[in-house]
Amino acid sequence: MEQVRNLTPVPQPTSGIIASSVYSAGKRVADISVEEAGEWATRPGHVVWIGLLEPDRNLLLRVQAQFHLHDLAIEDAEHPHQRPKIEQYGDALFIVARTAQLIDGRVTFGETHLFVGTGYIVSVRHGPSTSYAAVRQHWESCPSSLAKGEDFVLYAILDFIVDNYMPVLEQIEDEVEQIEDKVLLKPMTGADIERLYMLRRDLLRLRNAALPLVEVCRRLTSAELPQIHGAMHPLFRDVTDHIRTVQEKIDSLREVLAFAFEASLLVGQSQETAISKKLASWAAILAVPTAFAGIYGMNFTDMPELKMEYGYPVVLVAIALICVFLYWRFKKNGWL
Repeated sequence: MEQVRNLTPVPQPTSGIIASSVYSAGKRVADISVEEAGEWATRPGHVVWIGLLEPDRNLLLRVQAQFHLHDLAIEDAEHPHQRPKIEQYGDALFIVARTAQLIDGRVTFGETHLFVGTGYIVSVRHGPSTSYAAVRQHWESCPSSLAKGEDFVLYAILDFIVDNYMPVLEQIEDEVEQIEDKVLLKPMTGADIERLYMLRRDLLRLRNAALPLVEVCRRLTSAELPQIHGAMHPLFRDVTDHIRTVQEKIDSLREVLAFAFEASLLVGQSQETAISKKLASWAAILAVPTAFAGIYGMNFTDMPELKMEYGYPVVLVAIALICVFLYWRFKKNGWL
């Protein structure tokens, strides 16, 4: 199935009604008001598709009156921060999905609430979310697909949401590759470690947003939901495959970030060990002249070596030979 993906965030329009149209045989026949939606939805072969952005309670109540939506579903749609889920209220389905965008280097989440019933589908968006205008425009150019009904529109929106996780992951993957390239060159700074931690946490949040859609799609492919035609089941299974791909990508990136952190620690420890070896080597070398100087600096009266004619040059030569020998041994062992 052809995919629709929007790679860049789209400026958000004014809150309220974004689109309200009715379709017949996959073609838009009219743009309607909310108060007309209920009557159009009852006409055979017609589908009403309404898109809302952060609607107020009054607008939700107007939509509720047209399609007789359940009070609990309206309450959930009014207050975001719901976990992805699917619930059945009478003849209508209520579905919650999480959307994601990368804004200023952080994964930011929004929500889409979907009401699906005979002859209608209503999408309610909250928070950062790519506009579904691209979905509407794309499938309006394929009337044969759009003619399959409201359950196909549901598939198109869910598929669009899942596909738009990938641009977020691709941008994170580019940053992860840069971290990998840098981690073996030098240990991470505090800012690097903080960024790595934030990326791992954002990936976990993205995984928690995407994975529950597997259960949503599983329910949509079951025979217990009469709103979804059997011919649509393979399409929702395809969405499930996309979610699994997203999950594998997320898990892979989290593992890479964990390995990068461990590698950075190993590189830091290795460099600290090398520095410690150098310091210990030079300390051992410098201990030789220090020891000689300490012995001959005690100022005892009866020190026979002090009266040797060649004592001073002999001591200097002995110090030099011992220091050179130690330097050679440490160099040979890789400590210097």
